[in-house]
Amino acid sequence: MTTIAVIGATGFAGGAIASEALARGYDVIAAARDTASIGPAEHQTTRDGDVFDAAFVDSLAEDADVVVVAVPHHGPDRDLVEAVPALADAVRQHHRRLGWVGGAGSLRVGEDGPLLMETPDFHEAWKPEARAGYQALDALTRTTEDVSWFYVSPSAAFGRLADVGLRGTYRLGGDILLTEPDGTSSISGPDFAQAFVDEIASPTHFRERFTVGY
Repeated sequence: MTTIAVIGATGFAGGAIASEALARGYDVIAAARDTASIGPAEHQTTRDGDVFDAAFVDSLAEDADVVVVAVPHHGPDRDLVEAVPALADAVRQHHRRLGWVGGAGSLRVGEDGPLLMETPDFHEAWKPEARAGYQALDALTRTTEDVSWFYVSPSAAFGRLADVGLRGTYRLGGDILLTEPDGTSSISGPDFAQAFVDEIASPTHFRERFTVGY
């Protein structure tokens, strides 16, 4: 059985991905800086560690078939892009796959439109996280061809504060923000996780970003 390591398993996206993987019978290594809040579950082990710790991410890549990164891209001291080299080295060395939870800010609004984070309605407070997520995506694209990765961007409304209900369905897109007929763009945590684990179960995206929405 495939083992999935989720770095950021205490977070919104990471927790949803871990739960979806467990529901499908995968073995899960739930990783975070502090895993005390993660309840026990069959087929799940926990590990405390930091995504910026090269030895820690190497140990996860050694023990898991897929390493999922689901942590904020922008921090007070450093951005997640700094962790890309060690993560890339780890999955390359152990011949694993790297799955990345990205953001919506780097998606384009329409075929020839601007990036979402460049539109007037995109809050200024969100921009550091969006830019850092875009930098991480760029860093992944610059890795050598022997690094297997995929990067998943949610829709615009996503997260604990978005109040998006479960629908049990989703659509996939590329680099363009997915919207519904009424113009809204959203995806719930469980539906995003379903799409993410579907990609792990049946890989169709290799060294590229895709997006999930309704």
